[in-house]
Amino acid sequence: MPATPTAIQSVAVNLGPRSYTVQVGSGILAGIGEAVTAKMGGRKSCAVITDSNVAPLYADTVLQSLREVGIAAHLITVPAGEASKSLLCAQTVCGEMVRAGLDRKSFVVALGGGVIGDLGGFCASIFQRGIPYMQVPTTVLSQVDSSVGGKTGVNLPDAKNMVGAFHQPLHVVADVATLDSLHKREWNEGFAEIIKHACIRDASMLDAIDAVADGAGDVAELIRRNIAIKAAIVEADEYETLGLRALLNFGHTLGHAVEAAAGYGVLLHGEAISLGLRAALWLSVKHAGLPKADAARILALLQKFDLPTRLPDGFDTAELLRITRMDKKFETGKIRFVLLPNLGDAYVSSDLTEHDLVAAVDEIRK
Repeated sequence: MPATPTAIQSVAVNLGPRSYTVQVGSGILAGIGEAVTAKMGGRKSCAVITDSNVAPLYADTVLQSLREVGIAAHLITVPAGEASKSLLCAQTVCGEMVRAGLDRKSFVVALGGGVIGDLGGFCASIFQRGIPYMQVPTTVLSQVDSSVGGKTGVNLPDAKNMVGAFHQPLHVVADVATLDSLHKREWNEGFAEIIKHACIRDASMLDAIDAVADGAGDVAELIRRNIAIKAAIVEADEYETLGLRALLNFGHTLGHAVEAAAGYGVLLHGEAISLGLRAALWLSVKHAGLPKADAARILALLQKFDLPTRLPDGFDTAELLRITRMDKKFETGKIRFVLLPNLGDAYVSSDLTEHDLVAAVDEIRK
């Protein structure tokens, strides 16, 4: 049974002509048709891109809502998992869109987690040289992070998110009722990004995260607060040219390398980022003056969500560094690494060396 709709909380992402609204609520999936008619300017055909896990749960609700308002909605389902975030899968999806008769007056609905949001947004950005899309995130991770900000893309075998485009959605619907269907591991991984947001922007949120970890607290309000943090940073630095949006990469430099080295899908994204957060916290204590007690507080919170804080055996340091060098956060061969002098305060440093990264990897092996 669909959840009873609750009051919708809205977060505006103010980007001039590319502005949009993120709607947060419970049981609001069935209202997507109305949202489309308000946002898509009379477009009457779309592709609903989803995966094999999400389709049986929510595709019928979304398709019915779209068809009730006269939208010809075509379902495209890809295999669940990070392996679908690839150029080959994007080619397959675009081919299905062509065969369904979609054109430049169509749009995309990306229904699922971060993989689907990134893949669906990327396909929208390249199909017929760009068509609009709507994000409908169904995981904690995608609701608080990847659905907002317009970063779309796919992975290469050795490098995450290396092929992509900035393509802002026209609208985002974050139905927190969909989070009830997550396995515990998928629920937990999203809190790596929530904890990251608290680290870089709002340390007062740590108490709210603690409350949710203890089975209390308002999940919808916590989701909304995180979306507001992401929106404010994106508004200030949409294309990551000023250094502010780069703060969102706290924990991601080594985290992405660990995720790629493990083989995409072995570690969930949030699990790899948790390991990257531990490395970044250690480097922040060593190079930015972060109090050890603050670093310990964050590690304890990660552990509350059963997120890994020790690098598993089998990772080669040289391989991690090789992957890190290919990361977009390297510029002209220099490491750009986000550090914390205090919780809630972050900056991008260009002073770290590969020796520092090696020491951080050694630290998270302990």
